[in-house]
Amino acid sequence: MELLVTGGRGQSGRWVLDRLAAAHDVTCLDRTNPDPGAGHPDVAYRALDLTDAGSVLDVVTELDPDAVVHWAAIPVAGTRPGVDVYQNNTLAAHNVLTAAGRVDARVVQASSDGAYGFFFADETPVPDRLPIPESHPLRPEDPYGLSKVVTEEIGQTVARRDGVSVTSIRPSWIQEPGDYPCRDPEYVEDLDAGAGNFWSYVDARDVAELVAAALDSPHSGHEAVNCVGPDNALGRPLRDLMREQYGRVPDDCAVEGDAGAYSVAKAERLFGWEPTHSWREASDEDAAPPDA
Repeated sequence: MELLVTGGRGQSGRWVLDRLAAAHDVTCLDRTNPDPGAGHPDVAYRALDLTDAGSVLDVVTELDPDAVVHWAAIPVAGTRPGVDVYQNNTLAAHNVLTAAGRVDARVVQASSDGAYGFFFADETPVPDRLPIPESHPLRPEDPYGLSKVVTEEIGQTVARRDGVSVTSIRPSWIQEPGDYPCRDPEYVEDLDAGAGNFWSYVDARDVAELVAAALDSPHSGHEAVNCVGPDNALGRPLRDLMREQYGRVPDDCAVEGDAGAYSVAKAERLFGWEPTHSWREASDEDAAPPDA
């Protein structure tokens, strides 16, 4: 397939870019191009501002890809003014997905578990259910989480209007092999540190595999899927962690052992995907990040 990948030079995007370049013809759209002689050897690059609708439409219609992976965003709250985060993420998604719909390209885009509204809430709410399914209400209080709700709505609009398949992937705190901050002593020894997303994480390679699986198994309309690791980052029974931190577990609770807080059953059903990398091995791996 001919693919466009936005944000492929970012920390998690480079893993997505590398995975897709192994099987497809890929062009990366990002704010800057690599220096001469640098970058991924199997990837073409175009530099542009994704919040500029004209630039995006021009490039997408010129290249006319089979599919678009929209991975570019300001990836977390608190690093920039909230209005900048919201404006950047929603405008970029609107421009990229609208252009993809115009050329009949299916879409996989980065959403986030931030859309649920747990992590950046003033007071973290206990989920209605455990494990948390994609159907759980989205209740963000912050500009980042709200931007992800809006990008998913944009995906629904494009899928409905243009008849293309759109998948919104909701990762939770992406880690790189050998670089697992969710296993740093200050995180492991302080229950509060990971309580906002219920000690969830996911390996960048598992994220990339889900992107690839979603591209290979298009569906009709828009679907959102969780993307998290096979266990929680502390390796303790999740029910015990919830009781210790929040004083209770939801009445509707089906988690056992050190399971993660988010359900990945939908991603398995739609795309045959399951996470394969646990912190138990991946946190100590020696794996250099891909070129981007």
